[in-house]
Amino acid sequence: MHRKIIRIDESKCTGCGQCIPDCPEGALQLIDGKARLVSDLFCDGLGACIGTCPEGAISVIEREAGAYDEKAVMETIVRQGELVIRAHLEHLAGHGQTKLYHQAIDYLDEHHLAIPPHNMVMGLPKSPGHITPDFAGCPGAAARSITRDTQTGPPQSSGTNSSELRQWPVQLKLQNPAAPNFENADLLVSADCVPFAYAGFHQEILRGKILIIFCPKLDSDIEGYITKFAEILSNHNIKSITVVHMEVPCCSGVRYVVDLALEHSGKKVPVNDYTITISGEIE
Repeated sequence: MHRKIIRIDESKCTGCGQCIPDCPEGALQLIDGKARLVSDLFCDGLGACIGTCPEGAISVIEREAGAYDEKAVMETIVRQGELVIRAHLEHLAGHGQTKLYHQAIDYLDEHHLAIPPHNMVMGLPKSPGHITPDFAGCPGAAARSITRDTQTGPPQSSGTNSSELRQWPVQLKLQNPAAPNFENADLLVSADCVPFAYAGFHQEILRGKILIIFCPKLDSDIEGYITKFAEILSNHNIKSITVVHMEVPCCSGVRYVVDLALEHSGKKVPVNDYTITISGEIE
């Protein structure tokens, strides 16, 4: 069958092993000093290992591969203990894999194994007869309430803080690599959640820059984004790149795209990297 599955670029892999803990399914092993995909049946193609690879050696592609086998995965996972079972359940729930999540729960029931306490994605259907918590696995999908001081007095006028947006469109998918606004530009490459989390986005980060936004977790064509961004870099003199992403692990993919695009273009451009916390602070 044709499906998504990870690919490891052996020329970039240093064998550091940082990807291994993020694959509780057991699809990855270190062999001869390199991370290897040891079984198509164990790889769900969701790419949890991508964000922890410091070399950008892992990507998700589509190719002919054996069907993912949740039963075979669970046989491997249960031998690794409660914490790994929990990580696997949260991984499936956090990526909306309802069918596979229920298969994993059913496997535990059939083998009379305890279902460890774990976070659930809000709104994920529950298996009949199971009581599960209300929230979900992948840190980037977690719903959190943030307490703010209630502002007193009349609201500020809409003109108090003016927009610093210098071009349209802003989504990388819609942008033309040949657009003249990229010439001699300072680029701001931002995860699309950042402007909602950081109150000073326009005045402190965006001012004077050309904006590119995308979501490394939900957007499907990351390889296409790398190619398009490399074209932007190749076609124009770019003075600097500022990368801003959220603190959740999947958001590190923004820097992954920038680094690979720079590599493909052969350009050397200074990069500044900032992280925004979910509570709205800049690091």
